[in-house]
Amino acid sequence: MEQTYFRRGFGLKGVIEGALAADYHSRLVDLIRGRGYALVAGDLTFKLAGEFGFCYGVDRAVEYAYETRTKFPAQRIFLVGEIIHNPHVNAKLRDMGVECLHHPDGAEFDFGVVTPGDVVILPAFGVTVQDLERLRAIGCVLVDTTCGSVLNVWKRVESYARDGFTALIHGKFYHEETKATASQVTKYPAGRYLVVRDMEDAQVVCGYVEGRSRSEELVERFAGKQSPGFDPERDLVRVGVANQTTMLSGESLAIAGEVRKSMVARYGQAALPEHFRTFDTICSATQDRQDAVLKLIAQPLDLMVVIGGYNSSNTAHLAAICEQRVPTFHIEDAACVDPEAGTIRFRPVGTKAEAWRDGWLPGGPLAIGVTAGASTPNNKIGETIQRIGAMRGVSLEAALEQFR
Repeated sequence: MEQTYFRRGFGLKGVIEGALAADYHSRLVDLIRGRGYALVAGDLTFKLAGEFGFCYGVDRAVEYAYETRTKFPAQRIFLVGEIIHNPHVNAKLRDMGVECLHHPDGAEFDFGVVTPGDVVILPAFGVTVQDLERLRAIGCVLVDTTCGSVLNVWKRVESYARDGFTALIHGKFYHEETKATASQVTKYPAGRYLVVRDMEDAQVVCGYVEGRSRSEELVERFAGKQSPGFDPERDLVRVGVANQTTMLSGESLAIAGEVRKSMVARYGQAALPEHFRTFDTICSATQDRQDAVLKLIAQPLDLMVVIGGYNSSNTAHLAAICEQRVPTFHIEDAACVDPEAGTIRFRPVGTKAEAWRDGWLPGGPLAIGVTAGASTPNNKIGETIQRIGAMRGVSLEAALEQFR
């Protein structure tokens, strides 16, 4: 039988290396990394976080997508949603003839255009159990780039469902990864899930467990964020905590701690194993980038620039961490910095709309921190630094020439 499901690559990395370097490499970033993650240019000092940009899972997903285009040059190739949350990378794939399949808010993906002769790439976030079944039924070739860290979370929530524990997932209910994770419990007839966005949501759950609120209030609050037919009286007796891999680690651990305390208050310490389980499923790359940016902002900085897609959860969390210590600008792309106009286009932390600002780069010597989300390629980081330098009339070409 012809193989129609691929997860381990096609052995074409050597063939696509040149294209990947041309599309995403940055000599400037290599230079700064090689100089201890700092570069002085005129009166500007750029300081890079010790960990930034593409993580292993993103690298793998992008490489696999490029390999797929090479492996199937004559076939139509579709991508379920976005490969990762970076507009530059997704645009590159579209330029290569990869067509993105989208869905209206709240609706399922439209696979009506996909035929058995087509190739469909599954993104790094994964897809829901239901969408995978629909695609398998079509009979098309499936190329699965789901991140290994996401697969580890899936195994965890599957074990919860198998053992009769409701998966309490710390995440954004609308995020592709969280949707895919929640769907894993549907493999079991009694599988249940509930998605909490933050500590405020978690406290509502804790209030119910401790008998301080009614089930109707909880069901109403979490409408659309719970498994069908969710019944708090039945489904919050045994709870297992997991999380979207890109959430803030400290918040996930704190939520697990609060739920644990509520379970102890309700059932007693001795009975806790029968009612509560937890496992930290923040991916190591997310944790490394959060730790690195905490170390960076502990230094004297005048401002911080965080680069990555506005819909990138891990990038938004990096910006939120930085904002607590230093003026922070979360930009989606290098083009957000306009040297000629002297402006920056950014999304203020905690908002959903872009803002523009003049005079955002103060006069005099400046120390500028720079980091990027796990889905941001190095060339966009390098271009951003070059554009910031250009705003002060500082060219980085001389530094690059020395690096040749």
